[in-house]
Amino acid sequence: MKSNRPESEDDQGLRIVIAGGGTGGHLFPGIAIADAFKDRNDRHDIRFASVGKPFEIEALDRAGYRLDIVPSRGLKGYGLIRQLSSLAKLPGCMVAAVNQLTRFKPDLVIGVGGYASGPVCLAAWLLGIPLVLHEQNQKMGISNRILKYLARRCYLSFEPDRAALSSGRFRHTGNPIRKVFFQKCDAVHFDRPDRDTPFTILICGGSQGASAINQAVMDSLLHLPEAFSFLMIHQTGVQDEMWIRDAYRAKKVPAEVSAFFYDMAVQYGRADLMICRAGATTIAEITAIGKAAIFIPFPHAADNHQFFNAMTLVKHGAAEIIPEAQLNGKRLAERIQFMAEHPNVIRKMAGQARKLGKPNAAVDIVDDCYRLLKGK
Repeated sequence: MKSNRPESEDDQGLRIVIAGGGTGGHLFPGIAIADAFKDRNDRHDIRFASVGKPFEIEALDRAGYRLDIVPSRGLKGYGLIRQLSSLAKLPGCMVAAVNQLTRFKPDLVIGVGGYASGPVCLAAWLLGIPLVLHEQNQKMGISNRILKYLARRCYLSFEPDRAALSSGRFRHTGNPIRKVFFQKCDAVHFDRPDRDTPFTILICGGSQGASAINQAVMDSLLHLPEAFSFLMIHQTGVQDEMWIRDAYRAKKVPAEVSAFFYDMAVQYGRADLMICRAGATTIAEITAIGKAAIFIPFPHAADNHQFFNAMTLVKHGAAEIIPEAQLNGKRLAERIQFMAEHPNVIRKMAGQARKLGKPNAAVDIVDDCYRLLKGK
């Protein structure tokens, strides 16, 4: 079912399916790509295909995109019974995906990873629809590892080895970030030469928080002789919000505490140092704007991909890493104190991070998709 549209018909818009999701790390880069397509031509008809988790439904509704549900289930990280059940449902998922694509007749399918992408991308290949992939992490996820042999392009967030680049199908584009992030950053000064404000630390363990990081930060206050001189901006997650707020108050440490910050771009701008997980979106945002960071990768992420994400920055002198198994209050306090006392180190790390950034990732992917569809 290859596209029969002439090149001039692009003015009327393309039909595009963005397949995958299940987590924000997969979904939000897809939305960023969709937005970049819409910026080029608001006549494009773009819809998403995923499992339909509540956050996906809400996020896509806010972004103005339709969601087609794919009844797919994951395999990795589950027991044998769950895996067999998921495999048994795969033929039905394939039939549903083929039917969805046959009705919509897309000109392009973009896989963004996650188990929902598998059936849709495979169906696209079977139907002869141009297929491209985007991989957010340094270590490719299982869906993309399988699908990469079928795709015409693979867009990578992290620089691949020379063998991959030489194949011609791989492009190092970076991880797309929604333009609203940069719009909110415009009014923020990221290089803060003045010391009128206290040394500011942004702690975020992802949208759900991270109890291990939260506890380590609280313990670190016992080892920071002048903790009262810092400003802590702490995204805690719902479960830990109250006790962390009380703990800061008891220790008389200036802190802004919230289960979740909806203006994270602004909080990035206020921070001198970040203490955070190493998810793909966090990495992309840190490198796009240039921030010094201490990464504490989530140890149970699939294929330990957060560790490999973080190490890419560490190898370039753009960040530090503390594995969660080695995390404690004393060690964290030592690194915080060192950073606070060495602003030149902060500036160097931030500069190195910025060199690795790809703030135009979404636009670059869209441009290449246009070239691909036009046969260039």
